[in-house]
Amino acid sequence: MKKLVIFASGSGSNFQAIINSIENNDIPAEIAGLIVNKRNIQAVNRAEKHGIPVAVLSTDDEPMFEEQLLRQLDEWEPDLIVLTGFLKKIPERIVRKYPNKIINIHPALLPKFGGKGFYGLRVHRAVLEAGEKESGCTVHYVNEEYDKGDIIAQEKVPVYPADTPEQLAKRILKKEHKLLPSVIKKIIKQNN
Repeated sequence: MKKLVIFASGSGSNFQAIINSIENNDIPAEIAGLIVNKRNIQAVNRAEKHGIPVAVLSTDDEPMFEEQLLRQLDEWEPDLIVLTGFLKKIPERIVRKYPNKIINIHPALLPKFGGKGFYGLRVHRAVLEAGEKESGCTVHYVNEEYDKGDIIAQEKVPVYPADTPEQLAKRILKKEHKLLPSVIKKIIKQNN
C-alpha cells in the first residue's frame, strides 16, 4: 500500500477530499500522517476524527524546522507528499530528497498568480483586479521555487463580472476537491 503524507495550514478541505477518496477506494493508498505548522486548525480535527497521526512543526527556526521535517518524513516513509494549502516553503534539502514526490494544489492557473505571498483570497483578489476571464486550480510538482514546479493538471472556472474573491474561491475549491484526488490516483497508478 502506497503511503501519503499530507501537509496543511488551514481548514483541510482538500485533505478531507483525499480522505474521502481513500475511504471510497478511489485512491489505493493510506495516509501515514498529517504535518501542520499550527495546532488549532480544522485539518488537525479532521485527522483526529479519522485516526491519522499529526505532527505539529511550529518553529520559525528554519534549520530546526528542516531537521524536524526530515525526521518525521523518515519515520513515515511517504511514497508521495501532498501540500494542501501549506503556507511554509519546503526546504531545498527535502525537495532534493523527494524529487517528483511532492505535489501542491494552487488556487489559480499557474504560471499566473503564483509565487511568494499568493495564497488564499489574495490570489482570487489579484485575478479579479487583473480582469481575468477565467481562473481555476493547478496541481504541480514542488521544486525549490514557490509555484514553479512542472504543472501536472489544471481545471478552469469562468470568472464572472460580479464575482467577489470569496465567490470565486468557493467555485475553485469545488474543482480542487475533484482535481487533487484524481491526480494522486493517477500518480500512484503510474508508480505501481
